[in-house]
Amino acid sequence: MDKVKVLIVDDSAFMRKLISEFLGEESDIEVIGTARNGKDALEKIKALKPDVVTMDVEMPVMDGLQALNLIMNVCPTPVVMLSSTTKVGTDNTFSAMSSGAFDFVAKPSGAISLDLHKIKKELHEKVMAASRANVHKLRKNALNIEKSPLAWGKHSKIELDVPVKKRNSERNWSNGNDKVIIIGTSTGGPRALQTVLTGLPGDIDAPILVVQHMPPGFTHSLAARLNSLCEIHVKEAEEGELIQKGIAYIAPGGFHLKVRKAAMNWIVHLDKSDLRNGHRPSVDVLFESVSEMDEYAKIAVIMTGMGMDGSTGLKRLKQRGFSKAIAESQETSIVFGMPKAAINTNLIDSIEDVEKIAKAIRGYF
Repeated sequence: MDKVKVLIVDDSAFMRKLISEFLGEESDIEVIGTARNGKDALEKIKALKPDVVTMDVEMPVMDGLQALNLIMNVCPTPVVMLSSTTKVGTDNTFSAMSSGAFDFVAKPSGAISLDLHKIKKELHEKVMAASRANVHKLRKNALNIEKSPLAWGKHSKIELDVPVKKRNSERNWSNGNDKVIIIGTSTGGPRALQTVLTGLPGDIDAPILVVQHMPPGFTHSLAARLNSLCEIHVKEAEEGELIQKGIAYIAPGGFHLKVRKAAMNWIVHLDKSDLRNGHRPSVDVLFESVSEMDEYAKIAVIMTGMGMDGSTGLKRLKQRGFSKAIAESQETSIVFGMPKAAINTNLIDSIEDVEKIAKAIRGYF
């Protein structure tokens, strides 16, 4: 098998050397060059034609955001961003994701020489996954978000095009119970979440619980960005808060998102128990916890991401009470790992392109 050719873009000579050494140690990767800034990167991409680019978000001359937009328009190539956990860094990371970046890796916050080795495994995995991504799908998704009127602000009108007459199976599936929506996603998730959550009305008659695989420091910015675009309220989940209809609670990076009963109400419970499927937060943990909400009917959604997180939790959901499950289609998934694993359980009720998932959710009300 041919090695994956990688171009490394960073304004720090030390970082260029270190990342080159990290990736160069992998038998399936060949580092074919480095660049000091976005302008240099564009010239190198045209000349060297790498399979994947790793790029720092913050650089002089031309930063990662400017370079990414030009790359996706002039010479589309999968890009893995390297980002700091500062507020500017996290905000810019999500702008990069909307502009077509495949994914990002968070730079460690401690001393570089001591902590950078912690990202070696993650960087290798994401570079390899990016090399298999359909770059035209990444570019198309970025253009769709850019053109969507919902991206202009939270007061854009949402057209509810759910048919008035529903099949009896859809109308009666919940047996009149209150509903809760639970969503799990990973690589490509921020774009998918923006597409789905902006398609839900502010008065939706259910709370929404979300696990997006993401390190600490980034989920707060993700929630704030989505909140500025959505009719519903979107926030990072906090320990002990009451779960309410019309609010989406995003699991904080580094914590599992669970629910627990308090008197007659359900509240958020966050914990730092062991990783599941290599993740904390884990979709399986969320789904398994929500399965205990016996008086609720559940609408579960599994979208783009590597691995199979969510499939075990889906089985638990289906064993207890009323539930419907939606998986993102292969056609729109940036990585078809998690949705494929969910579909393979034979417990998925519908497979939808990401643009149609919000409509599918609304159809169950």
